Amino acid sequence: MKNSVYIFLLAILFAITTLIGCEDTEHADDDRPFVVTTTNLIRDAVEQVGGDDVRTTSIMGPGVDPHLYRATPRDFQNMERADLILYNGLFLEGRLSEILANQGDHTRAVAESIPRDKLIEASDFGGTYDPHVWFDASLWMHVVDDIADALSKLLPEKADSFRVRAEAYHEELQELHFYALQRIQNIPEQRRILISSHDAFRYFGKAYDIEVRGLQGLSTATEFGVQDVSRMVSLIVEREIPAIFVETSVSTRSIESVIAGVRQRGYEVRNGGSLYSDSMGARGTPEGTYAGMFRHNVETIVQALTDDPEIL
Repeated sequence: MKNSVYIFLLAILFAITTLIGCEDTEHADDDRPFVVTTTNLIRDAVEQVGGDDVRTTSIMGPGVDPHLYRATPRDFQNMERADLILYNGLFLEGRLSEILANQGDHTRAVAESIPRDKLIEASDFGGTYDPHVWFDASLWMHVVDDIADALSKLLPEKADSFRVRAEAYHEELQELHFYALQRIQNIPEQRRILISSHDAFRYFGKAYDIEVRGLQGLSTATEFGVQDVSRMVSLIVEREIPAIFVETSVSTRSIESVIAGVRQRGYEVRNGGSLYSDSMGARGTPEGTYAGMFRHNVETIVQALTDDPEIL
């Protein structure tokens, strides 16, 4: 019996070693700088600016909650191999924040490049500011510039190329910003309120003139209680809000509790659809890019909160 267990463990160790060896062999002839990001949002920005001059991977994929994420052995391996590590900062990464802060000079918190007067203070959060800066496309431009600067220091001979791509991406983000401003105005003012699982959309609300409420706090580590649900139910009934939203990286349990509570009060509120909050969609899909994710959220919100389809 002991021999069987021993052989089984050896087989597992051999499989892991083989997988790691295959990955190293796959990139053995690729001498481009290796950039590791925490979120897929940052990875997308790196790919927009870096183009084919760098190779990159993200620690967290679609549907992953960065507030609660625990690093895996593969994550540590990638960070060890990385020429550059880019993370959001502002305590978004929760448990990973201290580890990332101690990774050395090749590590950078890109959201912390945003001027402090443009950030939303968050005294009820583990950090000092709300970290969900990507929901304001005009703020995301600062992050893009910081990424271009980091890549230029990593690969100085490509600095001009990085700057040109960053400027081109600025134009796309500017268009995205004005698109959101115009679309949100289609929602009747009384119902212009975005209710979701956790309080991730403050920057979106401030930038695009829509009230936002989250059942949980800024971090999904914050639990919601009966009083939180009761207050949200009363708000929905009083304002006659037609829809509320779940998030792709957060359990639907909190929103389901609110919908049930509203129904008990004799009013019906529907699930307006899924919003991308702390991560984008799968690679290879429209929502697997920052622009596609952003547009998906805007269209989902407008269509769910607007009664008259003719103005859509």
